[in-house]
Amino acid sequence: MSLAFECRMCGHCCHGEGGIVMSPRDQERLAAHLGIEVAALLSEYARPGSGKPSLRTGEDGYCVFFAEGQGCTVHPGRPDICRAWPYFRGNLIDSTSWEMIQDYCPGVNPAAGHAEFVRQGREYLRAHGLLRDDPAVDPNALILDRD
Repeated sequence: MSLAFECRMCGHCCHGEGGIVMSPRDQERLAAHLGIEVAALLSEYARPGSGKPSLRTGEDGYCVFFAEGQGCTVHPGRPDICRAWPYFRGNLIDSTSWEMIQDYCPGVNPAAGHAEFVRQGREYLRAHGLLRDDPAVDPNALILDRD
């Protein structure tokens, strides 16, 4: 059995505006990791979006906590959406989305096939407590049917 995903630390998933939605649990974890209050985290590092705060990006388009050559500077405190990549809802339910992420994520193994990616992804999400239920506060990408 091939690994469906193995992170290559390329940082491609850290690039782009608005995708790193932080649930209240994420906010608490990240603020604690930084040694600041949640209000300070939100004020300094987040932007509101669709009622759910998300991490800002720098002028380079990367997450404010991404450093070239170093990667994620808050890795132990990172949000669940980061912990779950690339096992997002869209990639698990839609083989076309899974095929598309292969264009920019070198860690996704096309040889494993979509069915195996789904199997390993669901197993990973369950094992790491990353499945969510509340669309009002949780990232939509982590809300899956429970099986």
